[in-house]
Amino acid sequence: MINKKILTNIKVLYVEDEDDVRNFTAKTLSAVVKEVVLASNGQEGVDKFKLHPDIDLIITDINMPKLGGLEMCEEIQHINKDIPIVITSAHNDPDFLKKAIDIGVDAYAMKPVDLYQLLECMVKAIEPIYLRKQLEEINSSLENKVEEGIKQVKLILDSQDNIVVVTDGAKISQVNKKFLDFFKIDSLDDFLKKNQCIFSCFKQEDNFFSCPNVILDETWIDALKKLPEINRVVKIDNCHGEERIFAIKIHEYEAESMHYVISFTDITEIKEKSNLLEYQANHDQLTGLYNRQKFQSIFSKEINRTLRYKDELSLIMLDIDFFKIINDTYGHETGDRVLCDVSKVIQNSIRQSDSAVRWGGEEFIILLPETNLENAMAVAYKIKENLELFSFEYINNREVTASFGVTQLNATDTDNTFINRADQALYEAKRQGRNRIIKA
Repeated sequence: MINKKILTNIKVLYVEDEDDVRNFTAKTLSAVVKEVVLASNGQEGVDKFKLHPDIDLIITDINMPKLGGLEMCEEIQHINKDIPIVITSAHNDPDFLKKAIDIGVDAYAMKPVDLYQLLECMVKAIEPIYLRKQLEEINSSLENKVEEGIKQVKLILDSQDNIVVVTDGAKISQVNKKFLDFFKIDSLDDFLKKNQCIFSCFKQEDNFFSCPNVILDETWIDALKKLPEINRVVKIDNCHGEERIFAIKIHEYEAESMHYVISFTDITEIKEKSNLLEYQANHDQLTGLYNRQKFQSIFSKEINRTLRYKDELSLIMLDIDFFKIINDTYGHETGDRVLCDVSKVIQNSIRQSDSAVRWGGEEFIILLPETNLENAMAVAYKIKENLELFSFEYINNREVTASFGVTQLNATDTDNTFINRADQALYEAKRQGRNRIIKA
């Protein structure tokens, strides 16, 4: 059930450049919220926000004339960094998702807009601020009505869709029903018997906040507050042992001492979608190796780093021998299988710091940081030997070979001269009869 009570007293800025969509959605929103301020593009949205500083929530499209939705939100955040944001978009690319998380978008509804989903997103975005205000009001008006105050706090907490924790930074004083359901426990006491605090449940993984990030004489909240919004992300196992990813928002309120309302918004699906789209954008769909586009960004950075620090960098270019004959004889499905198996051999023959790329067709490149020509030759021989040992049982002679060109970066190289030299060495290996390694 949507907690519509949260929406009845809020003022919304709705920015949408399509007239029909804007008018229809605004009419629906007007029946739910206190007031809707309309804008038809990002620049108008910024101007309207300046005229209405009491706006509680922004709902915006992405692609709009004059100023895009995310760019508009960035400008508005210079005025109010805590303003909740809901995005409506048909976007599915990783750059959009990363930027949306980076600027602190609270929720997004995919287009065409499902109005019920939009209302859910609005509640999810606005409820941490609504909760903080409610707690502040209770604290000021019920100083001598402790029991009544506790009951009201519990009612408010339990109405929230996010996981919510109230703490002084060291101990948890209140949690909501969503918290208890997540851990499948009956009370906060049950949780505290096994855990010092919620932060002890944060999983220690790269790109996620966890206990080791906290330094001496610092609370986990202090450590989180130092991080930009995009890095306030944790991973926690639920009662079924399933990993869930949460974005954390911190709201302070003054009681007898400083207290914090911590809301955990589940962004697992957004994060997984972002990671999947990023993977698809950077990897070859068939082999799983980096694609050419991703390689170009790695390649330029490695060359610049190598030249700057006077380090070593080598490159191997290899081409599967007689691949056209394999395709013509056994069919493209078998050809694809060969490409995948050769890719596995390459990946199993190089270091984690090396970059393997499907350059095109049956051609591959391996970039070897901090590696001189002699060691690069050793890697090429290792790949060649592992190819000879691999049993391609679906081919009559069970054998697939490759030709190799190997070179090392020199001080006068550009991206093109470096690759061209390896390409020339590969051409020479083919000219000399294939299944051999030539250095340049």
